[in-house]
Amino acid sequence: MLEPGLYEQTISRELKDELESEKDELVSELRKIDDAEAPKILAEYVAEVAESALARISESGKDSLENQIQLTNKMIGALDSPSDLVGDSHQLLYLVPKVMHQIRGKSERDTLRPETPMSQSSLFTGSRHEPSMGSELKKEIASADRIDMLVSFIKWPGLRIILPELREFSERGGKLRVITTSYIGATDVKAIDELSELPNAEVKVSYDTRGTRLHAKAYVFYRKTGFTTAYVGSSNLSNPAITSGLEWNVKVAQRELPDTMAKIRATFESYWESNDFEPYDKSQHDRFVEAVKRERGDKTPSDLVYFF
Repeated sequence: MLEPGLYEQTISRELKDELESEKDELVSELRKIDDAEAPKILAEYVAEVAESALARISESGKDSLENQIQLTNKMIGALDSPSDLVGDSHQLLYLVPKVMHQIRGKSERDTLRPETPMSQSSLFTGSRHEPSMGSELKKEIASADRIDMLVSFIKWPGLRIILPELREFSERGGKLRVITTSYIGATDVKAIDELSELPNAEVKVSYDTRGTRLHAKAYVFYRKTGFTTAYVGSSNLSNPAITSGLEWNVKVAQRELPDTMAKIRATFESYWESNDFEPYDKSQHDRFVEAVKRERGDKTPSDLVYFF
């Protein structure tokens, strides 16, 4: 029996029959699939059906992987896309020039890869059973080609955790852009001084804390391979927030959520181009010090702990 409530579901033949059989008891509202949205909607439906069918094969046990590949190739064959047929039972994990491969030891190569999947989104809750945000950020930095950081508060103890990786990243030509604020005086001047002096790094700051109260936190790691990832959630760049704090952050994978990643990119660009955020370098040091003092007022460090 169908449960009353909200749906957003492609109507299978089975579901169509159920709707017909319960039309005397339930009123349904239908919407025709929009032509422009059809590829995405139907592809998601095919993926759902395919995953269910492949799971049944997996549960059968013997030769399940081979049988799953055979079924997958049958489905791809029906789509008339022979170049996309599965050609191997392995996944490609990385590509590096042979010279680098010979120089690096296996253990060093392994540390370059985040523990969570590159192609699937995931949630970090600060649990001791999952990798810390800090350890994952360090590994994400190591394999990124470009990095954008949108962080309302940047603390020196937090930056120190990932600074060696950021320095190595920028020295090998990686471009780093950082947006932060003087809001409530929480950002450490030393931290943004260090960031602004990294090669290929640009920092922008909001001084207008009445009109621009940025409280967002996002760390975006762009990769030419297409496996871009972003962490969006509650963690400022402070030691507790990226190590032991009970913070919630969602890892967004480009391969799984391209529309969400496109919005992250576009929103960051809109902030970057906004006059609300001004370029920062050492010449702005004294101005930022004064802004922080003005924001803190009579607040003590313990008054600000909540925001870190």
